[in-house]
Amino acid sequence: MKLVFCGTPRFAVPTLEALLAAGHAIALVVTQPDRPVGRAQEMAAPPVKQTALAAGLAVTQPDKIRNNAEFRAQLEAIAPEAIVVVAYGRILPPWMLALPRLGCINLHASLLPKYRGAAPIQWAVAMGETVTGNTTMLLEEGLDTGPILLQQEIAIAAEQTAVDLFDVLARAGGPLVVETLAGLADGSVQPKPQDHARATLAPLLDREDGRMDFAAHTAEDLRNRWRGFQPWPGAFTALGGRKLIVHRMAVAADDAAPGAPGEVLVRDHRMLVACAHNTWLELLELQLEGKKRLTATEFLRGAQLGAGARLG
Repeated sequence: MKLVFCGTPRFAVPTLEALLAAGHAIALVVTQPDRPVGRAQEMAAPPVKQTALAAGLAVTQPDKIRNNAEFRAQLEAIAPEAIVVVAYGRILPPWMLALPRLGCINLHASLLPKYRGAAPIQWAVAMGETVTGNTTMLLEEGLDTGPILLQQEIAIAAEQTAVDLFDVLARAGGPLVVETLAGLADGSVQPKPQDHARATLAPLLDREDGRMDFAAHTAEDLRNRWRGFQPWPGAFTALGGRKLIVHRMAVAADDAAPGAPGEVLVRDHRMLVACAHNTWLELLELQLEGKKRLTATEFLRGAQLGAGARLG
């Protein structure tokens, strides 16, 4: 099948590789422009571009696509049977959606209609889901609202972070896209409309999503949010007016008396903090603003927390 592939980050690479392995002809790879990265702000090519060039594929990196006459003419000349979109990072214009015979097929890392939006992996973990998955769908002008083609369920283990799940879903997504294309070609896969009433949103993460609200969330909630918000924005609070980053934590199976949210309890060299609904969170590894990362035992040795100490 003659295809155009649109994708940018590492998540999209396994699908591009799976399409090539299945024998599809990738006439063009569309990816975002090179960006400055790191402290040195050196220009770096997106992972999809690196993979495409290594495979000898043609690559284009338009700044804009909606009213880009040159880009439109390029795609119309290719006349792809389908356009495959995986984490490209731009909304496709109507002319592009209407171009391929089989449509624009998107791989989305959730079980739609749940977790529509830019951060489905992070929010699924943060909300304590035990199952997520991938969905292939036909793109339309709405945000992740198009008809579903195929879905696959993937379990979320209790210790998995969003980073761990990212790799699992990326690897599983490639074969699902290949299966979807085959099914569209032979008619065995038929689009099914989403139940929009069941839709939930997974918006782009904000730094404040990492702020720990001990009054609003239970210990389990906060740990799930920490797992989901890896590697950014993580989990942080404040101690004595200074930012305190929590690098590792656990729900405390503790028989301590109920405490006011944010109250710190030091017990047997362990640092516990009271959360909503009389739950306790154990902080295992911390980093005070401007200081190095420490285990709770090391931190308590230098912090000298007095009675009534509070976080937040």
